[in-house]
Amino acid sequence: MDEQRSTVTIPVGEAQLPADLMVPAQPVGVVLFSHGSGSSRHSPRNVAVARSLNDRGLATVLVDLLSPIEDEVDARTAELRFDIGLLASRLAGIVDWLAVERPAGAVPIGLFGASTGAAAALVAAASRADRVGAVVSRGGRPDLSGDALTQVRTPTLLLVGGLDEEVITLNKRALAELGEVGELRVVPGATHLFEEPGTLEQVADEAGTWFTTHLSR
Repeated sequence: MDEQRSTVTIPVGEAQLPADLMVPAQPVGVVLFSHGSGSSRHSPRNVAVARSLNDRGLATVLVDLLSPIEDEVDARTAELRFDIGLLASRLAGIVDWLAVERPAGAVPIGLFGASTGAAAALVAAASRADRVGAVVSRGGRPDLSGDALTQVRTPTLLLVGGLDEEVITLNKRALAELGEVGELRVVPGATHLFEEPGTLEQVADEAGTWFTTHLSR
């Protein structure tokens, strides 16, 4: 299968954000990743999920939502990684870039968010309902999305580890606010980071099915 891998710089406002783009032959959609607090586009878990999605014909965009300078500040202060509004606006800007520049072609767009990145993904989905066709949250904190939760109109899959009890509770509350567009699935035997054997593979499989189903509509 012909694949195109590239590192690009995506302009969002005044920020220049580095991103790793993988486009399989004839992609059926493109999935933009929103990593969790203190992580980056090199997150081993997100990279593993992205590779699985590529195998299912989905293009992927792994991006740093903070500029290199902002990242240096955040490494000292940890203040920007929890700025959901800022991260969501960056995601929305990248969604617009994908829709206009079409690096993967004229294909539907999905969002995959992990931990706090899931909150940013949901806020971005609420603000770009016409452009985002599906959302998947891995061990996410949708409770940090605020009022945006009730405004999400995009099919959203919440994946939570069976041993991640506090986050299960938070996701159940979020599910009630998402209403009919939301679905919660618990991965048995998994903790918050899905480090247990086979659990991350299950996340990738569930996410792949969700994206291929909803982005093809």
